[in-house]
Amino acid sequence: MLAFLFALAAAPLMAQGRNSQAPAAPPPTAKAAAPIDLTGMWVSIVTEDWRWRMVTPAKGDYQSVPITPEAMKVADGWDPAKDTAANEQCRSYGAAGLMRVPGRARISWADDNTLKVEYDAGTQTRLLKFGASKPPTGSPTWQGHSVAEWEGPRRPARARGPAAGGEGQARPATPAPTFGNLKVVTTRMKPGYLRKNGIPYSADAVMTEYWDLHKQANGTQWLVITTLIDDPKYLQRQWVTSPNFKNEPDASKWDPTPCSAAW
Repeated sequence: MLAFLFALAAAPLMAQGRNSQAPAAPPPTAKAAAPIDLTGMWVSIVTEDWRWRMVTPAKGDYQSVPITPEAMKVADGWDPAKDTAANEQCRSYGAAGLMRVPGRARISWADDNTLKVEYDAGTQTRLLKFGASKPPTGSPTWQGHSVAEWEGPRRPARARGPAAGGEGQARPATPAPTFGNLKVVTTRMKPGYLRKNGIPYSADAVMTEYWDLHKQANGTQWLVITTLIDDPKYLQRQWVTSPNFKNEPDASKWDPTPCSAAW
């Protein structure tokens, strides 16, 4: 009888031991999970829209940008002297236009879940924040609020079952391939210019970027940022561009310069 009662008492404990699972490990930080390394020095190589990026376009030159009639009125009133007087000389250095301004970017980790992108043209800094992040309160800023995530192959789930550690222990998963890209969605931008000559984007604009790293056989690294801008107020349809950057070995050519309303 005693043996029978002992067996009844032990059964739940044995079942619990078989079904128990090890505590889930915390998810890796964005820095630890990075499938590509974007840190370092990058210089813009202007192969796209050279005539509108290397010099200030003429007033009224809207070619290739699908602007609305309302945006055209704003651009027709562009006056760099007025922007300077109003302390708005950074209008063409906001997030939606910054990466198309010729210059250099210095990318580093501000912390384990925030990429910092410093740009010498206009002396601007973007913070790309990983994970669920509520937009900040207060007024919009030139660089807005950027939420980042890595895109790429999913890591296999850790299988359960018999393993070297015993029954119920997780078996090591096969490492995922180390390739992918960075997706960044930016909102809450202060109204600025898509081009130096006053083509506007509004506070309602949303910018989605895909940062892709390409390595050549000779070791040269290229960064291509496919950029999609949606603006219900000033764009008739989505505007797509793809500024290119080439990796540099050091910061010897880094040259921070203030914003300028006109070159």
